[in-house]
Amino acid sequence: MASQIAHIVYAKKFLEDDHPSWINRDEFILGCVFPDIRRIDDTISRKDTHMHFEKVDLDFSGLNSFEAGWKFHLYCDMKREEILRKYNFFSLPSSGDFYGQASKELEDKLIYDEYNNWEKLVHLFNNVPKNLLQVSPASTCGAKSTRGWHETMGLWYAIIANYIKEVPNEKSIHVFLSKQKAWVKSADGIVESMKTLEQNKKAVEILKKVAKEII
Repeated sequence: MASQIAHIVYAKKFLEDDHPSWINRDEFILGCVFPDIRRIDDTISRKDTHMHFEKVDLDFSGLNSFEAGWKFHLYCDMKREEILRKYNFFSLPSSGDFYGQASKELEDKLIYDEYNNWEKLVHLFNNVPKNLLQVSPASTCGAKSTRGWHETMGLWYAIIANYIKEVPNEKSIHVFLSKQKAWVKSADGIVESMKTLEQNKKAVEILKKVAKEII
């Protein structure tokens, strides 16, 4: 699994390479960071968001752009693990700390500059199109009402918007983690583990390879 900046960089690479011409870039990117919304809402399970498609691949037949981005997220989660294991990343000290979250935050920091229009995404994420209520209805992910679902989506994208507006640093990463129920109590430890991992040249080298090999 990857964190949100990495997913956006992966999506950029995919959209710049060979991809279906019908894909709406903005909706695809919104979809590619959607599945981790479960981290801010206890009523949404990992099964709801990460086991939504029968097969995880790059076949987007019958999907709209948002759903294609959603499925792309799942594909990249799977592919990232394969790449890291190929390079024996998880044998390195601190690589698996907090279920790998420290390495995910470090990866976000390392590849941030591979995307060059964060300002546009910040605006997009702070102004989520209302039509997303139709492509990802409340019933899909366990939300109790359409109104509540819209508020949850708005909050999730606002949290990401705040996170991606600058190169991740200790403070911004801590704030980002503190907004997620799963990590609020572990934010300090994750940041410290990330700092330790960042001193490992081999770990940094491998993490930088993921975005280059993901597609």
